[in-house]
Amino acid sequence: MGIEIERKFLLKSDAWRPQIVRSQHMQQAYLGGTHCSMRVRIAGESAFLNIKSRELGVKRQEFEYPLPLADAQALLLLAEAPGIDKIRHYVNIERYVFEIDEFLGDNAGLIVAELELDDEHAEYPKPDWLGVEVTHEARYYNSNLVDSPYSSWGT
Repeated sequence: MGIEIERKFLLKSDAWRPQIVRSQHMQQAYLGGTHCSMRVRIAGESAFLNIKSRELGVKRQEFEYPLPLADAQALLLLAEAPGIDKIRHYVNIERYVFEIDEFLGDNAGLIVAELELDDEHAEYPKPDWLGVEVTHEARYYNSNLVDSPYSSWGT
């Protein structure tokens, strides 16, 4: 069993952009689940099936398995709702990798940084562009952005 320990943040500025080491377009859709989210994701030429427990917070169960690309494309078509379309940027700070998701489509305008850690109490770098932590706010979870996209939030 895998455990994911991840913190999620909004960003204060675009000062992270010059630090991007690579970017990748991703499409993902959710296949249902009451106690977990089941996601199929295509990232470039790779595809994965991911299952995460639905607890709020820093620490959740996570399972991820590679899929043949054609299978993932077929599964995307089975999703009950439109999926998530985003560009993931990777920014290295010290020994950590910030994954910065720049959302497209109905979630355009939302940019969120995620940081995976080895321990939920671990210290981590806090670059000037890192904003408020939203780890405990369910509306920022990708699985919730499908049903309640950023464009519907208002100001």
